[in-house]
Amino acid sequence: MNSFTEENYLKTIYKFSTAANKGVSTNTIASKLNTKASSVTDMLKKLATKSLINYKKYYGVTLTNKGEQIALTIIRNHRLWEVFLVEKLNFKWDEVHELAEELEHIKSEKLINSLDAFLNFPTNDPHGDPIPNKNGKVKNLTMVNLSKLKINEEGVFIHVKDSSNKFLKYLSKNELEIGKKIKVIDIEPFDNSFKIAYGNQQLILSESVVKNIYIQN
Repeated sequence: MNSFTEENYLKTIYKFSTAANKGVSTNTIASKLNTKASSVTDMLKKLATKSLINYKKYYGVTLTNKGEQIALTIIRNHRLWEVFLVEKLNFKWDEVHELAEELEHIKSEKLINSLDAFLNFPTNDPHGDPIPNKNGKVKNLTMVNLSKLKINEEGVFIHVKDSSNKFLKYLSKNELEIGKKIKVIDIEPFDNSFKIAYGNQQLILSESVVKNIYIQN
């Protein structure tokens, strides 16, 4: 059985290697997990002895098939618990991440499969991230960054890149939520800010906010 720390390492490696489509550096892992590079090296050696990772100097860390399946299980657990907390217990989407970080390590396949069925087999979590199914299959999201849209183009808000409490609270304060249709009204060339319309509202988004919003059009 793997420890919570080992599972967090596998989850982190999966997320970064998938996003970059290459191996993950020890410095990246250390930064994400807020730990020392020397501690990361020790843990990677431990994971390698369990045949959960591959590591090549200068090429970074990747997961073995076994390691990937464990990572996908943890991610599935995490995202299902987030859906449960939001839909059934009325938590806000900026309140669930830390709770799900604790709940994701519960090792009961029966519980998670029952939770999945109870929630009617959701395909995405409250932040728009796809939920792996019980076989570890992940739905590919067809989406583009909001910055790719031109004036008068529109799309449905389906995903946030930054799921920090601070960013989600900013979106909630402005009632800009997953599922809303966004239309680009104007783009300011000087600072690349976007003026958007959604529902009956309009809002000016900074470039950093725009880069964290993904839409389907």
